[in-house]
Amino acid sequence: MEKNIFWYKTNITKADRQIKHGHKSAVFWFTGLSGSGKSTLANRIEQELYHLNYSTYLLDGDNVRHGLNADLSFTNEDRKENIRRIGEVSKLFVDAGLVVLSAFVSPFEADRKFVRDLFEEFEFYEIYVECPIEECEKRDPKGLYKKSREGKLNEFTGIGAPYEVPEYPDLIINTMENNLEECTTKLINFIHEKLLITNK
Repeated sequence: MEKNIFWYKTNITKADRQIKHGHKSAVFWFTGLSGSGKSTLANRIEQELYHLNYSTYLLDGDNVRHGLNADLSFTNEDRKENIRRIGEVSKLFVDAGLVVLSAFVSPFEADRKFVRDLFEEFEFYEIYVECPIEECEKRDPKGLYKKSREGKLNEFTGIGAPYEVPEYPDLIINTMENNLEECTTKLINFIHEKLLITNK
């Protein structure tokens, strides 16, 4: 880091912002193969939390690549940088007192650990959205598996590039064995169990 850059301490703290929002802040990091249901589940959870008056923000992999990370490709190095940037953005939102839902394939364990290490204890929860690749291919909502099988899309996670299953996720949501309602209920209960959100 540039030696002439210094951290400026602000008067309003994360704790102040949490008090104003009426709840603690944290990031729920949804990881899994394309088609596993990460974005669908994160979107549904945000709706539920929003209607319960929680201050939230959803960061989605495709959406972020339209702006902040539009300059990145899908090489291993750019995937790493993609996750690093999202980790830092998620940290800013947590500092702002929000409940952050981040939905990204984030295929590498080391990158996910890097993001976890950015946060204080009880501020980061890794949610592994589990679904067999065979089922993800059947769903193929974006047609990416088909393109990959046809050789039109290189380095696609699960086909031409690896996905490292989380070793110690904080929660596993299986979207093949459970429907959306069941997955939603399980995750909402998890949030309450962890006491991330209080004074409601």
